[in-house]
Amino acid sequence: MDAAVIEQIVLLIVVGSVVAIAAHRLKIPYTVGLVAAGIVMAFLPIRIEIPFSKDFLFEVLLPPLIFEAALYIEWRELKRDLVVVGTYATLGVLLSAAVTAAIMHFAVGWVWPAAILFGVLIAATDPVSIIATFKEAKVKGRLRLLVESESLFNDSTAAVGFTLAVAVAIGEPVGFGWAIWQLLSSAIGGVLIGIIFAAIALLTIGRTKDHLVELAMTTFAAFGSFWAAEHFHLSGILACTAAGLIIGNRIGHGSITERGEESMEHFWEFAAFVANSIVFIILGVNLAYQDFKQAAIAIVIAILAVLAGRAVAVYALSALFRKSKWFVNSSHQHTLFWGGLRGALALALALGVPESLPYRQEILIATFGVVAFSVFVQGSTVTPLMKRLGELPKRDSDPST
Repeated sequence: MDAAVIEQIVLLIVVGSVVAIAAHRLKIPYTVGLVAAGIVMAFLPIRIEIPFSKDFLFEVLLPPLIFEAALYIEWRELKRDLVVVGTYATLGVLLSAAVTAAIMHFAVGWVWPAAILFGVLIAATDPVSIIATFKEAKVKGRLRLLVESESLFNDSTAAVGFTLAVAVAIGEPVGFGWAIWQLLSSAIGGVLIGIIFAAIALLTIGRTKDHLVELAMTTFAAFGSFWAAEHFHLSGILACTAAGLIIGNRIGHGSITERGEESMEHFWEFAAFVANSIVFIILGVNLAYQDFKQAAIAIVIAILAVLAGRAVAVYALSALFRKSKWFVNSSHQHTLFWGGLRGALALALALGVPESLPYRQEILIATFGVVAFSVFVQGSTVTPLMKRLGELPKRDSDPST
């Protein structure tokens, strides 16, 4: 990483800080403010050369965001709703992808390989957008657990589905058994790597009282688990989630010193702030460069298709739990539907579509359109929706509090 990139990262952190202050005073969502700032920066004589790619997102920005979110997930609460979360994260992604692909094929006229590829990469909700939005809105309880956990766990389904769709698009032979094996190995392998890295970190932490060493080992667990899993083509998000979940659930049990716990909280909160600032500002810069006029009709249909796919996934699957202990009430379902944001992760996958495919540009512009809608429309209205549904206490529903 050269000096120019480091300077730009510092600039984005400063811009993110200014946006945070402005968003607080204007009472607008912080993430919306960041994307808007990125769009404005695209028209200034400032050239942002930080790469918006899957590699940069996965290797640098996702680990702190995922780890910080996982630190505060209570295992007892997650275990209680693991069946629901798992259903949304697997069957939900497949249902959403199928509905979206069918609409894009029949309504827009895309060939099936392009429609399926788009349906899969846009089906999974984006942990970056969701965690930032729900954290800012101070959502708590079961709703936050369901929404954030789903966004963390559906990565494996989307990643395997994307790999399968790309293979089909380029003419490689694939089978159902191979797809199931890839899904299971990616998920289970990722979790195992997360457990291993968390265990190493905790064993080291247990042999020291130095809060800096404790902090260093949590950094090792976050980035190390993510990078190791991705290196072996497993789920980095699940690996990082597992590591954060294990370490987070040891907080308050004497495994980590009080000073270490305090340092950990401040450090990872700041790391998430920096990562969010970079992600959403760069997202805004890239949105400004798109010519949406050329594919306006396709983008509108794509937005409606994604919403339809999400609606089928949430409401149909929630009906399965209607008479069980996992019952999901209607207000939670409405929030799960409208709060299923798309963002940087979908764009990173879209940018990973092989350039040799003739319909790559159509997929990319449709993805940018859906993400723009998700950030500006859904992102700015999901908190008022939760307030209207009674999901937020009045004192927590105001983003300025």
